[in-house]
Amino acid sequence: MVGITLAREPDATDTKEIAKPLAVILLGPPGSGKGTHAGPLSKYLTVPHISTGDLFRGNIREQTPLGLLAKTYIDKGNLVPDELVLDMFFDRVSKTDCKNGYILDGFPRTIPQAEALDLYLHTRNQTVALYFTLTDEEIIERITGRIACKVCGRPYHKKFAPPQNEMLCECGGSLYQRDDDRVEIVCKRLDIYRKQTQPLIEYYSNKINVLKEINSSNGKEQVLQDVLSVLSTTHLQYSKSY
Repeated sequence: MVGITLAREPDATDTKEIAKPLAVILLGPPGSGKGTHAGPLSKYLTVPHISTGDLFRGNIREQTPLGLLAKTYIDKGNLVPDELVLDMFFDRVSKTDCKNGYILDGFPRTIPQAEALDLYLHTRNQTVALYFTLTDEEIIERITGRIACKVCGRPYHKKFAPPQNEMLCECGGSLYQRDDDRVEIVCKRLDIYRKQTQPLIEYYSNKINVLKEINSSNGKEQVLQDVLSVLSTTHLQYSKSY
């Protein structure tokens, strides 16, 4: 599949609207599957997966002016200002690999970022916000069960993908759990999510045909099929929501 070609052939009355490529925003609490499904979705649609973390790391690694400026905030433990994040984003999506659309993971994080994004996308892209839903109990079970090999990095899960030997990886390396995958840390992350990111759910829910809920408690293959079904239907029904 080349680009996002999920819609039917448009007729003469809707060509301009249907032709707009999709900007897919991934929303949801930690552990809900955003990162898990971003890669396969990007590969299936042949559009780039853009995350805030990757933007920061790429600009800092390449020592761009934006990256050097962002590093001054990060090194001091401060949040990178919205204006700088937006400049990085606008620079990234101006690249030719984004002409057929892209997937956004970790952006926007705030209402001001979302408003600025709306202004940018208004004449360029159709926006779809996929909201991955999962109960707190399921999130805690998913995250706190994650373990990995210290040697090869292979991921396991105590319940869903356990190793044959509970103490060793197949490569012979010992297994460990990240410090931030403990219950108390996960609960703190959920609190931060509700305070900082949850308002975005209400923001996008007030826009016609933009927010789409995805039940993330289903299996990976089913969730991907649900996402593709939503994108196909949405792209047939371009919404004049701005």
